[in-house]
Amino acid sequence: MGFDVTRFQGDVDKDLICPLCHGVLEEPVQTSHCEHAFCNACIAQWFSQQQTCPVDCSAVTAAQLRPVPRIMRNMLSKLQIACDYAGAGCSAVVRLDGLRSHLSDCQHSPQRPVPCERGCGLEMPRDQLPGHSCARHLRTVVEQQQVRLGELEKAWAEHGQQLAEQKRAVQTLQAHLRALHSASPGLQSLQAAMEHSEVLEWLGSLQPARVTRWGGMISTPDEALQGVLKRSLLDSGCPDSIVHKLIENAHERSWPQGLATLETRQLNRRYYENYVAKCIPGKQAVVVMACENQHMGEDMVQEPGLVMIFAHGVEEM
Repeated sequence: MGFDVTRFQGDVDKDLICPLCHGVLEEPVQTSHCEHAFCNACIAQWFSQQQTCPVDCSAVTAAQLRPVPRIMRNMLSKLQIACDYAGAGCSAVVRLDGLRSHLSDCQHSPQRPVPCERGCGLEMPRDQLPGHSCARHLRTVVEQQQVRLGELEKAWAEHGQQLAEQKRAVQTLQAHLRALHSASPGLQSLQAAMEHSEVLEWLGSLQPARVTRWGGMISTPDEALQGVLKRSLLDSGCPDSIVHKLIENAHERSWPQGLATLETRQLNRRYYENYVAKCIPGKQAVVVMACENQHMGEDMVQEPGLVMIFAHGVEEM
């Protein structure tokens, strides 16, 4: 259907008016023989009932429609039209060919997400605010958290004892291997294998993460932030043998080639969703380990891994 004529500044040429809806042509097409122009949607609806030209009643079919000439498209594109959301307070008047771009950014759009200012801060489309209840939303959040807590408690009850026994067995075996290693240098490869097992055990204890805003990466964390991150790694059970290297890798100077510069990070951003990432408890940061990301290639991850810190945008899965 065409655009309402009253939305346009100045007079609109009658050749730009759809004979069916009497609005300014939208996605215009014309018949091949009589060259009458119509909105694409209008003529499609017309043809569902009869196969004639609405103006001169000559026989015509949908297959005989074609785009209007460029000069007509240019005339349409230059028309000045008021925003769809003028009734909601938008005073913008834009070229018709720029209307779609304006609508996607218009601050007055009822579909534009805005935060609730009545207490909960939930973002939602503007037109949903009148029916929104902070109490109902917060009650839903609490119920979801209670269900999640119950699931975690059940899982811990089922597996906690078994994990504790396995951890004690691994620690005992590691102690024996360290004693043997000190007596026989030939056991270095076996010690390395045990350290790798320790890393895998630590990774298994971390919660998988989903990163929602890769653009918020902190690529040059200062010493204070690195110190906070180191304490979080240690508190999470990260093996001492890799903590120092992970902290080094938190800075972009140690990132692999695929992340080395802002340009490469922008080019490769679509690949980031392929990372297997784990949350660092209590921090807006994830650890990306090479042993879990062999599918990413050497240019996107390195041994033993790297830490990416975010200002926001990390969620547990």
